[in-house]
Amino acid sequence: MNKTISINLGGFFFHIDEDAYQKLSRYFDAVKRSLSPEGRDEIIKDIESRIAELFQERIKNEKQVITLSEIDEVIAIMGQPEDYKIDEETSYSNERTYTSSSKTGRNKRLYRDKDNAILGGVASGFGHYFNIDPLWIRLGIVLIVVAGVGSPILIYLLLWVIVPEAITTSQKLEMRGEPITISNIEKKVKEGINDISDKINNIDHQKIANSARSGANQIGATLSDLFLSFFKIISKVIGLFIIFFSAMALLGILIGSIFMIFSSSLPDSYIFNNFHTPLDFDVPMWIQGLLLLFAAGIPLFFLLVLGIKLLVTNMKSLGNNFKYSLLAIWIVALIGITYLGIQQATAVGFEGKSVKKEQIFIQPTDTLFVRMQYNNYYAKSLYERENHKYTHDENNKEIIYSTKVRVHFLKTEENQPFLQVERSATGKSHKEATSRSEKIRYNFDIQGNRITLDNYFTTAFGNKFRDQEVNIYIYLPNGTYVKPDESIQDYDRSDNDFFNLHYDSDEYIYQVEGNKTICTNCPVEDNDEESDNEDEDTVEKMSIRVNNKEINIDVTDDRLRIEAE
Repeated sequence: MNKTISINLGGFFFHIDEDAYQKLSRYFDAVKRSLSPEGRDEIIKDIESRIAELFQERIKNEKQVITLSEIDEVIAIMGQPEDYKIDEETSYSNERTYTSSSKTGRNKRLYRDKDNAILGGVASGFGHYFNIDPLWIRLGIVLIVVAGVGSPILIYLLLWVIVPEAITTSQKLEMRGEPITISNIEKKVKEGINDISDKINNIDHQKIANSARSGANQIGATLSDLFLSFFKIISKVIGLFIIFFSAMALLGILIGSIFMIFSSSLPDSYIFNNFHTPLDFDVPMWIQGLLLLFAAGIPLFFLLVLGIKLLVTNMKSLGNNFKYSLLAIWIVALIGITYLGIQQATAVGFEGKSVKKEQIFIQPTDTLFVRMQYNNYYAKSLYERENHKYTHDENNKEIIYSTKVRVHFLKTEENQPFLQVERSATGKSHKEATSRSEKIRYNFDIQGNRITLDNYFTTAFGNKFRDQEVNIYIYLPNGTYVKPDESIQDYDRSDNDFFNLHYDSDEYIYQVEGNKTICTNCPVEDNDEESDNEDEDTVEKMSIRVNNKEINIDVTDDRLRIEAE
């Protein structure tokens, strides 16, 4: 049984067993002995940081203990100190090239290169990433600005904030796509030391040449600090908003989906009457709940993590395995929703209807009375409305009850009025939709000049709800008198250009005159709106009596005519 030791490596705490700790200590001692004193501390610090990153990639949780196997894997990546001999001419060379021959790009990451920066180092970073000279990137930005295309300055500032700066030696090696090994770390550190030494030796010769660039760099550094501070504040505010809204939305999705998942134990009547989902009820509610949770919840979860990362810059990564697993589940959920959505669309892709026509025989001087009635078994008032409701009829049979009934008054050229009832529904084929419409049970009654219409219809529960509705068309010949009951008001869907039902009273009688139905006994104020809509060439007449003589005054098209009798 080995002891477990807690160590601090590169700013991170790890639990390591005693044998692994001893081997790691011997490895660091060997590295120190192989390094020259110049820059040794910085090299060791970078090596520790890199090894800490490798340990983090290999542990699944904070309590996992690092063993000899993890130490061997890390040493295999970093290499043994005695395996590396650095060529002085190549190690200390100051020349930087951007060809693809020395960069494999296998482990390359995007950073800002402040060592070769004019402002923020964005162009230099992209130059390393794409293996091109940053000069071409800078020229491209200048040309875009001159051409006035897009907002390159804003994009540059955003990249300045988003792309991290390569600070450590490991990050600079990653930026160039070079393996992070002991030899490369030592090489990079010594290059930096030689750069500083050369600059000190040549400072007198370069003082005048670099004065302008130094001033530009100072201005750039100041602007960089200002922009970074500003965008950091903006990013924090944006992060707070993202966290708040994504958390609220995710909470709602969680509650709704969990309720749907566990609603399978509820009665069918409760689900049918209280749940309204885009998918058919043939799909179990628990499946719909899972699809909702994964399809909407996973993007909201990642959005929440993004908001937290904007606030907490050193937040630990979720791990690639976890992220890719969530991505795979999300894709499967989207595929499931797409498939079920297509199934639902095809289930209501066709509309069918069945039509029943009934002749109404009345005298030209008769008034046609129309009223709606309800069944007090299903409702206690004419004004109780249900688009679709699962219930039972008087014989305790499962049915769908609906008040989706519409009344339309229209004109006909026939001599007698007639009534036409159209029952409609949808289905995956015209034949199925028509068959489903024929199964709608709707009643009406015609007794002489009185029409009584049900305000509801029913259909068997097995027919499902497929946009079933009933439309009643009452065709009226010219000159017909009609008196709609007050109960018609909420069901009337007539074209107002032909029949404009007044809602103040159910005592009004209407008559079809030409292409319009007029109210014969409405108060003057109720007809004011209709009078205002008449054409300007409407004839106005007025009669007055003077000295027992009647004078008729007609105004037609702005012409005045006066006749005395």
